[in-house]
Amino acid sequence: MRAAATRRGPAIGRILALLIAATAIAFVLMMLGAHPASAAPSDPVSPTDPAAPTGGGDVSVEINGPNGEPSTAVITLIGITLLSVAPALLLMMTSFTKIFVVLAMTRNALALPTIPPNQVLAGLALFLSLFIMAPVLTEINTVAVQPFLNGTTDFTQAVTAASVPLHEFMIAFTREDDIALMTRAAGQPNPVTPESVPMITLIPAFMISELRAAFIIGFVIFIPFLVIDLVVSAALMSMGMMMLPPVMISLPFKILLFVLVDGWGLIITSLIQSYSGGG
Repeated sequence: MRAAATRRGPAIGRILALLIAATAIAFVLMMLGAHPASAAPSDPVSPTDPAAPTGGGDVSVEINGPNGEPSTAVITLIGITLLSVAPALLLMMTSFTKIFVVLAMTRNALALPTIPPNQVLAGLALFLSLFIMAPVLTEINTVAVQPFLNGTTDFTQAVTAASVPLHEFMIAFTREDDIALMTRAAGQPNPVTPESVPMITLIPAFMISELRAAFIIGFVIFIPFLVIDLVVSAALMSMGMMMLPPVMISLPFKILLFVLVDGWGLIITSLIQSYSGGG
């Protein structure tokens, strides 16, 4: 066994020597076949002149269709924009504010602060505003919206045409004192004619006039209910029932009176008739 181990030792040594020699030869061959680390420097290339433009240089973006009509994307964009500013336009340039204030004051006069709820009053005021503003909206659709959709006018002309019916509606129900107030506040000269009043002055003047008219109507509505409260309070004091809240006794009589005289019908009729003529 010792002899076999002695013979195996030189064999292993020879194998290791062959492996080392093969590794060295492979390394030398790789070094001889490798490319140099850096290439030889070459002469710089001269820059070329820029090419001349082929067109006339005019850039135009067409947003209309082949017949001059606005594209669907433009109409959609305008519609989304109008929806975003619709609440402000509804409050400032229509009869919505006056109607809603009168309905809210009627609810307070009945001593019912949450009945009907605000959603019901807002919905009623909205549809009454659409009913009152129907002639104005129809005219806007005729002179501005349809020509723009047909491609006969551009957007700027459509906006100018649509502002004319609104201007006429607001100027008819705006007091001259309110217009003068806003004109002085803006430091502008007095307008020569009603048509020359700018929209930036007319809109706040119109809102002030509408709030004034709404408070006048609300004051008239409060009077009969105030009389009922005074009568009920005097009756309770004469009977020595001073600890009993008068509202508990007067509320049924208020509701009964309001129903007997058809209060909602009278108020809505008065609001609609207040817009039947200018001034």
